This record gives sequence, structure tokens and C-alpha cells, in this order.
Amino acid sequence: MAAAGPRRSPRGAVCRQLLLTLVIFSLAGEACKEVILNAPSKLEANKLIGRVNLEECFRSADLIQSSDPDFRVLNDGSVYTARAVVLSDEKRSFTIRLSDKRRQTQKELTVLLEHQKKVLKKRQTRETVLRRAKRRWAPIPCSMQENSLGPFPLFLQQVESDAAQNYTVFYSISGRGVDQEPLNLFYIERDTGNLFCTRPVDREEYDVFDLIAYASTADGYSADQPLPLPIRVEDENDNHPVFTEAIYNFEVSESSRLGTAVGVVCATDRDEPDTMHTRLKYSILEQTPRSPGLFSVHPSTGVITTVSHYLDREAVDKYSLIMKVQDMDGQFFGLIGTSTCIITVTDANDNAPTFRQKAYEAFVEENVFNVEILRISIEDKDLINTANWRANFTILKGNENGHFKISTDKGTNEGVLCVVKPLNYEENRQVNLEIGVSNEVPFTRDIPRVTALNRALVTVHVRDLDEGPECSPAAQFVRIKENLAVGSKINGYKAYDPDSRSSNGLRYKKLHDPKGWITIDEISGSIITSKTLDREVETPKNELYNITVLAIDQDNRSCTGTLAVDIEDVNDNPPDILQDYVVICKPKMEYTDILAVDPDEPVHGAPFYFSLPSTSPEVNRLWTLTKVNDTAARLSYRKNAGFQEYIIPITVKDRAGQSATKMLRVNLCDCPHPSQCPVLLTLVCGVFGATKRKRFPEDLAQQNLIISNTEAPGDDRVCSANGFMTQIVNNSSQGFCGTVGSGMKNGGQETIEMMKGGNQTLESCREAGHHHTLDSCRGGHTEVDNSRYTYSEWHSFTQPRLGEKLHRCNQNEDHMPSQDYVLTYNYEGRGSPAGSVGCCSEKQEEDGLDFLNNLEPKFITLAETCTKR
Repeated sequence: MAAAGPRRSPRGAVCRQLLLTLVIFSLAGEACKEVILNAPSKLEANKLIGRVNLEECFRSADLIQSSDPDFRVLNDGSVYTARAVVLSDEKRSFTIRLSDKRRQTQKELTVLLEHQKKVLKKRQTRETVLRRAKRRWAPIPCSMQENSLGPFPLFLQQVESDAAQNYTVFYSISGRGVDQEPLNLFYIERDTGNLFCTRPVDREEYDVFDLIAYASTADGYSADQPLPLPIRVEDENDNHPVFTEAIYNFEVSESSRLGTAVGVVCATDRDEPDTMHTRLKYSILEQTPRSPGLFSVHPSTGVITTVSHYLDREAVDKYSLIMKVQDMDGQFFGLIGTSTCIITVTDANDNAPTFRQKAYEAFVEENVFNVEILRISIEDKDLINTANWRANFTILKGNENGHFKISTDKGTNEGVLCVVKPLNYEENRQVNLEIGVSNEVPFTRDIPRVTALNRALVTVHVRDLDEGPECSPAAQFVRIKENLAVGSKINGYKAYDPDSRSSNGLRYKKLHDPKGWITIDEISGSIITSKTLDREVETPKNELYNITVLAIDQDNRSCTGTLAVDIEDVNDNPPDILQDYVVICKPKMEYTDILAVDPDEPVHGAPFYFSLPSTSPEVNRLWTLTKVNDTAARLSYRKNAGFQEYIIPITVKDRAGQSATKMLRVNLCDCPHPSQCPVLLTLVCGVFGATKRKRFPEDLAQQNLIISNTEAPGDDRVCSANGFMTQIVNNSSQGFCGTVGSGMKNGGQETIEMMKGGNQTLESCREAGHHHTLDSCRGGHTEVDNSRYTYSEWHSFTQPRLGEKLHRCNQNEDHMPSQDYVLTYNYEGRGSPAGSVGCCSEKQEEDGLDFLNNLEPKFITLAETCTKR
């Protein structure tokens, strides 16, 4: 089976000519040319028969009707079967009525359907086997033109099987375009194998149809294998190229160089790729404004570039290009597409700001400041409210003293010139300023234009005012020696009238004097000392003593100034030793260092000279003093110095000879560290009268041995190294009682050295070769006066009084005897481990002393302090 070339099917009967008569209606009508459509004898429902050109008959028709209900006609002229139809041997026709309701006209078109009957040879039943012959049943290249105008059905080719030479063969097809979408696009005549297309095809929708052709006998026997029958749709240049955007928007700087890329346009074409139908070429149809031509487009890539350096935003800020794209490689018969391209020219700083005038004048009154005196306008063609337009003003010359400031008004872009520091008419009646202006951003380098800073001259005229006194300079200095005699007169503050440059007629008043050391003469302004000036009293010492002065003219206008007094130092202060009391632990410490200071200036201070007075041989025998540096000396004891507290006079002299003697208390103690040295107290604390005679107080122990059944909080005490409880005593003589002498014999009796004190408590103990200690100091300030008494005198005085006090302490609150207050013990020696004996001792033994091992932190510290070492 093979495909034959197109041929006309023989017509069965002589064509009967169909005469169409004009039907006269109430409306005028005409008949159109008859149309003949070839159709098979059997037609299925909704099958396309062909297409009729309705516009050729009646272009303005708005109503289409078929005279035969078996057929329906669409608006495009396609004729479809409304139901299954079987054509007889004769021809079948029907009429299409076309009406124009608006014009009230009508036309008719006759459609003639005809078919050709072919007599085929039937396969005889006795022929059970087909003869195999050389076959031509093979895929046949076939194509059809896109958007074909017909007539339809359009004959494509004939499919023929070799078996048709001997048998009656029936043909059929399947595939897309037959029984798949789009349906009924192709059909084949069952008897002849003629293949038809029923309507135009769009290649962009379907580029190829893969059909399958079948050949079979009447009894269903397949005479040949199914034949693949591809039908390719040939492309037609029926699609215009289209830009990807209707309007393109690009920006380019006005300072762009030649060849700067502005943007890219792009178009697409739905026709077959890689053919002339899709070979596109770009061009610019029109530019607005037309002249000069500033842009070009690459014909193949669509890249738009600048071809001129005359872009000037200030002249034209926006260009419109009509872009054209044409297929067929731009040939005149190619299809065209267009688009609009808007190119906005962006601003560059290619216009320098300029002053509207070359010279300006301004006026200002003297002594005013923070006032605006001039506004300077400029012109700049660059884009408003951008950095290319905003101005920066600078004072180039004439503002060396800082009287002026210029700034930019952000709203108007004007330069605002202000006076920020008062001007003086008497000093300068006119000031000439040179002002420069530039933009916030640098001038564009690529633009060959003037880039120099634009300049203008401003003349400022200062107006004279009748002004008050002037305190100039604001701070004036004077030097006065300290300790100057009261009433001394020194030159003071001087103000003047700026107009007359004289101080005549001015009055002066003192506004502020920190110490009230001076007064001021109202007429002359001189100062007079009203008190002795002491440089060391005023703090800080090394700074000036400032006095505020008010100057007033005859119109009560005033000014304020400062008189800075530099108090000159004199050597009126001797050096002073810093320490009052020191502790030396013997033998661990061999010396202590003594420091001295002098409040006077260094010229009257160090180096200091330390010495022990020659009038104290006892001190010189036990102590030595050596120099450490300019402000310190080292006090050392000799080996024969005993453990006790010493009063050592030390003389300190500065370089100018000013000296003073300090009575230094030195405690030579047997201790591992100065903080652990017990404070030695006198055995006797008595109250002495104003006279120097020896006498004992009436009740030495009054209010010291008292009856007490309470456990109220006691005084702060520490435990000394020897086990005695002593009061804490500071380094001064406040609350200090005294020390007992070293047991010297006087006339065969032991003497005791006493120091005068207040009401004090006695707890005397006497041991040969040891110091006697007084273990209490009650009360405040104590004046000390040394007296010497024999032991027998002291013993005879204290024994009866102590006995009386002990008797009173041995009674309870009801003055009944009680044995638990004062008890008598035998001396058991030092360091006895025996516990307390009394009313609570049995309870303590029952309860045990284990609680002492679990004390709270504050009691542990107390226990460590009182532990024997």
C-alpha cells in the first residue's frame, strides 16, 4: 500500500446543475456562488465536512442559518453534521441563509454535497491464503501548510496497500487529530484511502501529528501491519515578534561617557526557532526629543548605549525611544513589533554654585552676638534638594578672631552669616570677609567645566554704641605677702570707659571675697587688707585667691572682673612630726622612723634637721636619732633601755631655721608586733587639785568598785599578753592613766611614780622587779601631773578604803551578806589552769565545756584574742 499523488475522484453521475432561484421576501435578497463539498457516503455526528467562505458572500452578515437541520454552520464558515448522515447516490444540497438585521438585507448560499462510489473487488471465500508480494506499505513523508486556506476538506495524500490489488481493503486511522484532541482534524476515506484535513492548523499549537493507518478486509482481517503516518505542519511567518515589556524604563547619569550601557530590550517570536521567521533585528524608530541622536541599539543583542557626551539633565531630563524589532533578519517583508523605552537622565554635580552678587554689605551693632546679619543667595542648576544642589559656605578670610559663623539654610539653600562673638567699634569699625561656596559632594571630574571655588566679598560695618565700663582683661593679678599687716593698701582692679579709654568716674564694689580678707576702695579700686592673709589656711593652697569686683559708671552700667591674688609664702610654719605615739617591739624591732612635714612652700621646707635636746641626759643615754632622708629620721633605742613608755622630746628645724619640739610618746614593749602590745596603765589614778602639793583624793575608789548583780554590756576590752584585762587606749593622752616607776628606793622605802587622773579604779599588784599596773580608766580627758610618794604612805591610805569597798561589794541588793561576790583566793602562780570557783562552777562541770569548741565566728575571734600565747 502506498500513497498516490492528489487526484480527483471520478464523479458517478452527471452533475446535476442546481439552479438557485431568487426568493423574494419582503426584504431584498441575492444569491451567492454555489459551493461544492466532497464528502463520504456516511458521516458521523459532529463531523467537520468543510469550510465555506462566508465573507466572500456576505461580509456584514450577523445571522447564519442552515436550511437542513442535519447540518450546522459556524461563524467562521465551518460546516458540521448535526447527526449521523448517509448520502445517497444522488447529490445532496442545503442552503445557508445570511442576514444583516441592521440593514435588513439577506443572501443565500447553496452547498452541494457529492460523493464517488468505488466498486471494490471482494475477497473470495475459497481463497484462504493471501499471496505475499512485494509491499510498498511504509511511512510516507507528509506535510501540510500552517493556516492553509483550503478548500476544505483538504486532500493530503492517498494511502494504499498492496493487498488492495487482490482484495477489498478498507482503511482507517487513529491518533492525535483523529480520536484525540484536536478531534476530527483528519479523516481517511474508508474505500479509497484518501487522507483529508478538515480545517486550518496552527503550527505554534501543533507542529506534528503522529497518525497510525490501518488496512483490513471486510471480515476484519489485517491485510498489512499498522503504518505510522507522521504529518508535519510547515511553519508560516504568522507571528509578529513581541517585546517582553510594553514600556522599558532606564536611567543614565548625565556625566556618562561614550558607550555607556543604558539598558537591554528583548523580544520573542512564536514561530519556528532557528529559521528566518525568528531571526530578529532591533532598531530605534524614533527618539523624542528628536535631536541630537544620543542613543543606539545593538541590532542583535538589543543593548542600548550612549553615542554622545551631550547628555545634560538641566536641558533635557527624559528621553522617549520607539524601539522596533523585525523578523526575517530585518528584511522589508518581515513582521514588526514595537515598544517604548523611557530613559531618565539622572543628575550629576556638573554645575557649580555661583553667587548672585560679587560683593555684599552688612551692618551690626557692637557688643551684640548670636545675631543674623546677612543672607547670601546662590544659583545652582543641579537637581534641587540633592547633595549636588545643597551648598556649603566657608569664610575664607577675615575671621581670624572667630567673630563670625556662616551656615546653610536647608530650606532655601542660602548662606546665613551670624556674629557669634561681640565686636568692638573702638577696635575695629569695619571687617572684610571673603566667602566661598561649594556643594556637599565633589564636582564631577569627567565634565570639563570650571571647578574653582566661587567667592564673594562681604563688608561688615560695626555701629558704635554708648556702652558701659569695660572690665578688660577680665582677670587681673596682684601679689601680696602673707601675714601682711592689717590695713595695708595694694593696687587693685582697674576698669575703663571704652569711649574715653579712662577709669575716671568709675566706682568699684566687692562682690565676693571667700575669707573676707580685704576691702576695696570705691573710687580707686585699690584693695586694703582687713585681716591677716594666711596662705596655709586658704585651700587649695597653691591656687590663686580670687576676688570678684564690680565696676559701675555714672549711668549705673556695670561690668564684672576678677582680681586674682597670689599670696606669697613666708616661713611662718615650723616642721611638724606626724606621729604622736609609736610602739617599738623589743628586741624584734630595733628602731622606728619619724616623719615630718612643713605646710610652707618648698623653699621654706625640707631638708629637715632632727635632734634630741641636750637638756635630757636620760633620753640621750637610752635613745639615738639618725637621719634617713630630707623629711625623716630614725629613732633607735640602746640595749639598756627597759620596757616602758617614754616621753621623748624631738626638735625639727627646716632649712630656714624655723623649728619646733615635739613630745613623742614611745612605748618600748615586749611583743611580737606593735598591734599586740598591751597599753601600760598607772597603778594610781588620782585627782589632784590645781596646786602642786601632794595629797590623796577623798575617795579614790569612788564609783569604781560598785555593787552589780546585772550582766549589762561592759566596756570594750582586749586581753594583754600578760593575762590582765586592759581598756583600749588611743594614741593621745585622752583617758590615759599613767605608769608606775621602776621600783626605785628612796630613803629605804619603795617609791611609786603617779600621774594625775580622774575617777579611776584600783587593782594594785606588787611584785618585786616588775611594773605595777592600773587596769582601768573611766572618764574623759585627763590632765597628767607627776608626783612621787612612798609606798608606806600609799599603803596606809588605800588599805582602809579598799577594805570598805570590799565589804560593800560582799552584799547583795538587800545589803545582806553574800559569799559569791568577793571571794579570797590563795595565789597559785601565773598560768594556773584552774577554772573559776563560784556558784556556777558545779553547773559548768555538769554541762561540760564542749560548747567552747563550737562557737560562732565572732566568738572565735574573741577567744583567739584572749588565748594565752
